[in-house]
Amino acid sequence: FRLVRTEFDALDIRVAIENSLAAASIEDASPTWTLSNHDVEREVTRYGGGTTGLARARAMAMVMLALPGAVFLYNGEELGLPNVDLPDEVLQDPVWERSGHTERGRDACRVPMPWSGSTPPFGFSSNPDTWLPMPAQWAALTVARQLDDPASTLSFFRTVLHLRRNTFHFTDNDVQWLQLRDDALAFFSGGVLCVLNTGTAPLALPDGELLAASVPVSDGALPPDSAAWLATG
Repeated sequence: FRLVRTEFDALDIRVAIENSLAAASIEDASPTWTLSNHDVEREVTRYGGGTTGLARARAMAMVMLALPGAVFLYNGEELGLPNVDLPDEVLQDPVWERSGHTERGRDACRVPMPWSGSTPPFGFSSNPDTWLPMPAQWAALTVARQLDDPASTLSFFRTVLHLRRNTFHFTDNDVQWLQLRDDALAFFSGGVLCVLNTGTAPLALPDGELLAASVPVSDGALPPDSAAWLATG
């Protein structure tokens, strides 16, 4: 869970990856990676919310998927779902009651999945009163809405998961680091170079074939809050 607890910072992310790889090597085990689960804030919210949070979440997904080992996606991550600001009266997490209503608990990341339609419960249930209420603005984030949109987060995940399956060739748990800039992360893994820009200025990408990027790349410059995969040889 080191990646879950890591800020959107190049050095912190590298330390988390190195720590997880070292822990796995102690038992000669396969490393495992995740960015969220039912106990923590969704990464879109954790990384700043809004367009910035979503951009960083997509970039971090590319970092995670470039690493050797097993990857776990939390439901809704592939849709770019954020936490939901729920009113007090609908909270269900036992933490809320046990704390005397001082700790809101984990319900904000546990709202059901929006599948289809334009109003709650978005195909999740025939009962409009789901365990936790679904926000009306999720009409733009349903699976059905995103499937046919090539720019959607769901389409992005489908693309990078296909590339991970068919382009990466993981033979061991080796990650080789490349130093580009203090506010950037770059490493070779499975025959692919992954580059993450956590800074505030565009980053010149190394030479290579651009396989995928979390945002459009022009003139060989990776924008802030984004990541790219390159085939370099």
